[in-house]
Amino acid sequence: MVYVISDLHGYPLVLFKKLLRSAGFSKEDRLYIIGDVVDRNGDGGIRMLQWIMEQPNVRLLLGNHESMLLSCDFLFYEDTDMILMDLDAGQTDRLSIYMWNGGDVTARALRTLTSGERLDIYEYLKKCPLYENVSVGDQNFILVHSGFSNFSVNRRLSDYTSDELLWSRPSLSDRYFEDKITVFGHTPTKYYGENYRGQIIRTKTWIDIDVGTGSGEKPVLLRLDDDEEFRPD
Repeated sequence: MVYVISDLHGYPLVLFKKLLRSAGFSKEDRLYIIGDVVDRNGDGGIRMLQWIMEQPNVRLLLGNHESMLLSCDFLFYEDTDMILMDLDAGQTDRLSIYMWNGGDVTARALRTLTSGERLDIYEYLKKCPLYENVSVGDQNFILVHSGFSNFSVNRRLSDYTSDELLWSRPSLSDRYFEDKITVFGHTPTKYYGENYRGQIIRTKTWIDIDVGTGSGEKPVLLRLDDDEEFRPD
C-alpha cells in the first residue's frame, strides 16, 4: 500500500504514529510526506524529521518550508549564537523571511540538539527530492509539494525550477497531465472556499491534500491504492 500526506507543520509525532496505526500502515507499505514537516507548531517538526530519517519506507519530499530552512544553513552550525550576531545582509533577510513564515519554533528546537544531530538533519534535507513518480496498480502519480507554476505538458519535470515546484498556487480550473494524477499540498484547501475546509480536493488531473494542519485542522492520510482517507480519532 502507498500512503501520502503533506504539510504537517509540527504536528505531534505521537499523534501521527497513532494515525498510521489506525490506517494499518506497516513496514511493507510506503509513505510519502509531500513537504512541510517543519515550522509553525510544537517543536517545529524536528522529532518528526528524526523519526522519518530512521524509517526505510518513509520518504520526505522537499517543501518550501524545508527549502527556507536550508537557506538558513547557519542555523545548523555548532556556534549558532555567535554566528547569529555576525550575519551579512543576505543571511539576515533569509532569516527574517523564515522567521516570518513560522520558523522560530524549528530554530529553537534545533538549538536543543547536538551539533551531530543538527548536521544529520541538514544532510538529510539536502538530499530530499523535489518530486517523485509513483505507480500504484495501473495508475501513475506525480508527487510534488505545490503543483506546477508555468505548467506545460511539453516541459520535462527536470526543467522546472525549485520555485515552480515549491511555491505554486493552482486554481481549481488548472489542468495538469491527463495520463497521471498530480498529488500536492502547499495550498490549504480552505483557500478554495470554506466548503473545502479540512477536506481533500480532487479534480480530473490533480489532488490537493493540504487540509490545513498547520493552522489547526486535523491531518488526512490518503491511501493511493483505493483512495481511502484516514483521519485522527
